[in-house]
Amino acid sequence: MAHLGARISHIAPGRVHIVLPSRPEVTQQHGYFHAGGTSAIADSAGGYAALSVFPEGADVLTVEYKINLLAPALGDHLEAVGTVVRSGRTLTVCTLEVYGVQGDRRTLVANGQQTLIRLDPARTGAKG
Repeated sequence: MAHLGARISHIAPGRVHIVLPSRPEVTQQHGYFHAGGTSAIADSAGGYAALSVFPEGADVLTVEYKINLLAPALGDHLEAVGTVVRSGRTLTVCTLEVYGVQGDRRTLVANGQQTLIRLDPARTGAKG
């Protein structure tokens, strides 16, 4: 996320927002945000949303996700919103939304769904 210039802008239990400012390095040949950047912040927003409801010391990995690109991603920045739909003992499902933000106008440019797996410290070899 640091390489892309993205940052977390909101954290709540089961919900995380990530903002990606527009700059040439994250756009494609037509000036739209690249689908790779759009997808990356969506994946991370869902991952952090899931992590926010896991027990302390747990970690997370994405098992799968699907993104629908709904409109050209334009704006001063993109805002990805990851929201936990259901968190189980092992798997967690999140919805993903990405908005193009220009001033006060927000346009839904992508949405999707994600499944994540919880990794407990014993499974990762971490101590804690």
